[in-house]
Amino acid sequence: MGRSKKHSLPFDKRGGVLVTQRVLLASKAWGQLSSQAKCLMPLLQSHWRHDKPVAYGVREAMQRIPCAKGTAAKAFKQLQSSGFIVMVDESWFDSRTKSKTRTWRLTWLPWQGKSPTNEWEKLSQPGQKCTL
Repeated sequence: MGRSKKHSLPFDKRGGVLVTQRVLLASKAWGQLSSQAKCLMPLLQSHWRHDKPVAYGVREAMQRIPCAKGTAAKAFKQLQSSGFIVMVDESWFDSRTKSKTRTWRLTWLPWQGKSPTNEWEKLSQPGQKCTL
């Protein structure tokens, strides 16, 4: 018997892959999101690390989606109220020192050695509604 050959997939060669659970994509919470909020989720996930929160702000979202400032802010609020993201640290601005963007924990992914908390699943229970 010969040794098995390890197969490499062509999409693995250029910086990795983002994977989303099918149960998340089929959930009521996902279905109620705006298209901008759905665009924002993989942008946040592309910055995800297991040991630190995601630093991503409205300005960056405005450029990457692209959309207006209010639309980007609404997308963050929608993801937060739907349980997909939880704010870890608030942003601040100081003209003399460096500014800091908000940081987020992505609830569908593990963080700091703990399993995903999946707060978004609570929206799939009867009687729950997505509010902004």
